[in-house]
Amino acid sequence: MPHPSPANDVTDQRLTDLEIKVSFQEDLLDQLNTIIVRQQQHIDLLLREVRQLREQAPEGTGQRFTQAHEELPPHY
Repeated sequence: MPHPSPANDVTDQRLTDLEIKVSFQEDLLDQLNTIIVRQQQHIDLLLREVRQLREQAPEGTGQRFTQAHEELPPHY
């Protein structure tokens, strides 16, 4: 059996390097997908809690939810 040429060795090494990179990218993509799913679950939970708090707030008491930038600093 003939010995592989240097060009074939280079091609084989490049192919191996690409396969390794793809493998790492697939692993990273799986990790990122897991993180996104977890974050969406947290967002959904927070939205439910905000909805419940709004439903529990007494109507007509003058209370309202304000944005942080609308609140006056304590020294006013």
